[in-house]
Amino acid sequence: MSPGGPKQYAFNRTRTTYLATDLIVARTHWSRFRGLMATDSSRFSRGQGLWIDPSHGIHTFAMRFPIDAVYLDRDRIVIHIEEGLKPWRLAAVRARAASVLELPTGAIHESQTVIGDQVDIIFEERPPHTEAA
Repeated sequence: MSPGGPKQYAFNRTRTTYLATDLIVARTHWSRFRGLMATDSSRFSRGQGLWIDPSHGIHTFAMRFPIDAVYLDRDRIVIHIEEGLKPWRLAAVRARAASVLELPTGAIHESQTVIGDQVDIIFEERPPHTEAA
């Protein structure tokens, strides 16, 4: 899923587990709006993720599969969770949210992520020594 260049990761520091080891960052107006629209589910599998920054909420319009979503405040503390968000939905909007992580369904459950957890977004050249969440 990731283009060439440095790898980006989402790491749940509280649970010491990776939410995504192949993380795309969406920071432009267009990339945040487009998100995962028209992406095939086979291109968004375990270990992958999309970090939408900034964002107070998301939609799943034109998506073909459900996702998990983790809303983060400006300190990257989990403030809201959406598990198994189905296509063609408008998800919750949270004024306190600064960004949202979109993850394959099951990532929240597998990583045991809960509200209050600290998430780190890591930018580095080499992959981590730990397997994806």
